[in-house]
Amino acid sequence: MRERRDRSGVALPWVSRENAMNKAEKVICSSCGFANTPPLVKNRCVSCGAKVEDLKRQPSQREELERRYRHERFSVVWFAISLAIMTVMTGALVLGLPVVIPLLDFEGSAGMLVSIPVWFLGGLLVGLISPGRTYIEPIAAVFLIAVPTAFLLYLNQTVKTMPGFMYVLMSVLGILFTSIGAHLGERIQLGPPPKPSE
Repeated sequence: MRERRDRSGVALPWVSRENAMNKAEKVICSSCGFANTPPLVKNRCVSCGAKVEDLKRQPSQREELERRYRHERFSVVWFAISLAIMTVMTGALVLGLPVVIPLLDFEGSAGMLVSIPVWFLGGLLVGLISPGRTYIEPIAAVFLIAVPTAFLLYLNQTVKTMPGFMYVLMSVLGILFTSIGAHLGERIQLGPPPKPSE
């Protein structure tokens, strides 16, 4: 059998093809099932880009608690669901309810004051029903809803008036309350944090 040497002329140990295959264990992606050859770049699957964790290594309790509340990536599906929920809730409660019950008049500043808890409840609802952690999706959806809502309420104000910059500030406050609602909904969905073991 011929001895193998590297470029500098040093003899290399002979390794059979079977031993080489055993040493380079494949890491299976839990998302797509692709067999990745380690080392992985940024611990991501070569095929789908999902984060691949070493299944042999048990995460520490601190890592597990940090991972529990981490947002992995933006979900377009949950953004669309959040957008639909926020559109329906804002349209029904702020714009549609005064049409059905004429005593309620949510024009101008009153409409913005009603919009803030509506968006909070929308963020809470998305946080409760979404699988995984979705914090950014309801915030982005409310941003797209807050702009036309504030614009419509500003244009249609008659008695309950506010300056234009207040509509912008109230919209930002609504986005903040949506964030709080989404975090609260995710917290309720996850349940109480595990008790630290000593």
